Amino acid sequence: MINTRFVVPLVAFTALVFFLYQGLFSDPRERESQALAKPMPTFSLPDLMEPSVIYTNDVFTDQVTLLNIWGVWCVTCAVELPYLTELSQQGVRFVGLYYDQDLDPDFGTKTLARVQQEVIETTNQLGNPFVFNIFDVYRDTSLDLGVTGAPETLLIDQQGVIRVHHIGDLNPRVWDSKFAPLYNELMAQLVSSVSTQPAKQQEDKP
Repeated sequence: MINTRFVVPLVAFTALVFFLYQGLFSDPRERESQALAKPMPTFSLPDLMEPSVIYTNDVFTDQVTLLNIWGVWCVTCAVELPYLTELSQQGVRFVGLYYDQDLDPDFGTKTLARVQQEVIETTNQLGNPFVFNIFDVYRDTSLDLGVTGAPETLLIDQQGVIRVHHIGDLNPRVWDSKFAPLYNELMAQLVSSVSTQPAKQQEDKP
């Protein structure tokens, strides 16, 4: 008969060793994203620079977009901005999802004007890849996406579905291995659909 006094501690010890081993050799940036293969969460958020302008999920329709979660408080965001700007100059569409750690909409330790000024100063110095910045005021959208910090970048296809979710900076190695192949494929599909649209419209005419 097996003595459970020895078996139970042995099983518990083995499980603990396995858990620690996984944690030691796993890359937290490669964790499974809860947002992958799902549509962007429904949102209605203001433009960072012009709060009277409200953005919704429509901004991703019929576009291939990289959504970059960032903030001026984020050191790694500053590191990646020049490369993002380089990609944007090659035609890659970047939209920023911006939130500020020091701005509380209810109790505010920093004014919106100050946040805007900091963004202007940072992008003037390091580059501005963004066609616009969505202001994630309460960080609700970031939470819905499973964002754990900044920077993080999502590749969103023309149907508004999230195809890639990368945690950490987007650099040439990450772009080439993780984004470029699918991005190029999606852009080819988009160009093809646009080029065939006039012909389809002509066929539909009585």
